[in-house]
Amino acid sequence: MLIVFVLSLAYVLIIYMNGIYQGWDRQARFETIAWEVADGQYWHEHYDPFDAMTLVDAHGPVPPVLESLASEGKAAPVLVTQATIYPEGRMMGVMLKGIDTRQKILSLPTEKLDPDSEEITAIIGIRMAKSAGLETGDYILVRWRDVHGTFDAAEVKISGIFSSQVPAVDQGQLWIPIQTLQKITGMEGDATLVTVEDAPAERSTLAGWEFKGHDFLFKDLEDMIKTKKVGGSMFYIIILALALLAIFDTQVLSIFRRQREIGTYVAMGMTRRQVVGIFTVEGATHAILAVFLGAAYGFPLLLWTQKNGIKMPEGTDDFGMAAAEHMYPYYSLGLVVGTIILVMLATTVVSYMPSRKISKMNPNEAIRGKIQ
Repeated sequence: MLIVFVLSLAYVLIIYMNGIYQGWDRQARFETIAWEVADGQYWHEHYDPFDAMTLVDAHGPVPPVLESLASEGKAAPVLVTQATIYPEGRMMGVMLKGIDTRQKILSLPTEKLDPDSEEITAIIGIRMAKSAGLETGDYILVRWRDVHGTFDAAEVKISGIFSSQVPAVDQGQLWIPIQTLQKITGMEGDATLVTVEDAPAERSTLAGWEFKGHDFLFKDLEDMIKTKKVGGSMFYIIILALALLAIFDTQVLSIFRRQREIGTYVAMGMTRRQVVGIFTVEGATHAILAVFLGAAYGFPLLLWTQKNGIKMPEGTDDFGMAAAEHMYPYYSLGLVVGTIILVMLATTVVSYMPSRKISKMNPNEAIRGKIQ
């Protein structure tokens, strides 16, 4: 019974841990698509988000096909430059981003930006607001450098604060109308990247612009989740190994004690392969019983975590990846079936290994209780 319980625990832990990673991946992808990347992005050929020095040259006129999509609200040109803000006498470096207020494909509340206002309006995320000590209606001094390298500064009004699970649109980001940013930096008509709702078929022919799809944009997220999976898998591998070791020892002991029974089977006409099959099936039965036991207590537990989520520790989103306050696991049918098959196969193999000794037994000596 103890073996069955440990195997059931392995079932539940494997499904639970992998469900968390699958849920994180799905949740992060959904939020990032909604807030940042949509169907994909066109990057200016010199743009590198990890190299701020490239921002000096990473801008250019928006291609006509993308400008047409933007006018329909199906694309969102974004101009990016470095800036410095001075909240409460402190100095903070930020990324000053201009976004097309006509866009409808991202969840950013760009309707709170007024490109026709005499004062510069901006929106920020709650993380940015917290770190800078800003609230809606506050004014903050912003300094930037224009296309000629000349520094300029102005007061910016915080017209809205939004809540997002995607740190890339929040931490250290100050969003203003793209028309305003183009004017104050001398980059009229330029953009650094263009987020699109549906990538046009001629995406590979836009000179000076490179299309970045989800495979590229989510690579860092997938790599991090894979790394976490490797570390998290060690725990349930240990649990499974303990259960398999117990099954192996049980099989060895069972064969030792049941030598006469084995000899009788062979003497009655059963082949050694058939006898090996009997003992292998007996060992594998532990995995079958573990499925029912695991379902008895694991199904309600997994269902509860999927419905209510798992509270994430504070600071999780500081890694730069999309992470909500609650993580909702996702248990796919493939995950459940795959886990059951994996554990059953491992149990069957471990049950078969000591059973091979039966094929080497002499039935006469086995009946007398002697090991050959």
